[in-house]
Amino acid sequence: MTVNRLLSLPLIALAPLMLAACDGAAGPDGAAPSGEALPAIAAPAGTQWVNTVTITPEGGYLLGNPEAPLKLVEYASHTCGACANFAKTGKEPLKNKYVASGVVSFEQRETFLNPFDVVIAGLTQCGAKEQFQPLSDEVWQNLEAVFTGLQGNPQAVQAAGALPLNQRFVAMAEATGLLEFFAARGLSADQGRACLADTAKIEALVKTVEANNAKDKVTGTPTFFLNGKRVEGTAWEVIEPQLQRAGAR
Repeated sequence: MTVNRLLSLPLIALAPLMLAACDGAAGPDGAAPSGEALPAIAAPAGTQWVNTVTITPEGGYLLGNPEAPLKLVEYASHTCGACANFAKTGKEPLKNKYVASGVVSFEQRETFLNPFDVVIAGLTQCGAKEQFQPLSDEVWQNLEAVFTGLQGNPQAVQAAGALPLNQRFVAMAEATGLLEFFAARGLSADQGRACLADTAKIEALVKTVEANNAKDKVTGTPTFFLNGKRVEGTAWEVIEPQLQRAGAR
């Protein structure tokens, strides 16, 4: 999907996304852990796995031990309510219990449902790699306020679509309050503008997302993979038992 095509998509009604999984697949999972627990893996001296970030060849941001035996990947949209629910309920135990042990790594990859996702991704990826997941979580923790901004000035957003690419996403970020949102969280407005005006970077991001989604057949968010195998379900209470059955404790 090209940048022009993505921006031409309808500005979807965002509020319903807050109410349910974006792919509708929550899935119950009450099975108890089975099998032996994998032993913890110590981080290099003076470091912690929860502070270790690696950008993967797929353009994802991997938190934790790059050589962890259990690799959890989430395809997520920043405007997806179910992704927000996972961030609110699952991220802390995932990081503090499982990633910290060195046994599980967690990689977040982008999926775009609408043009706003491109803008938000451009901003979350604008600073240091260690800030990507914290900034993403800030969006999800404050999704209602973010949606208010996204829906507050539709005429200006539509007008942005007629601008050249190096102005388009900057104008969207200004019209929706996203520049101010990120500035309040440490990413200056000037830095945000520079990243969103980088047409080559934005186009490369969209192409990477398209390629990843096609390769892994991602059609909804969040979609999880554990060691390359698709995980059924979208909620932490479903994901955690599957990690435990694979040996995470």
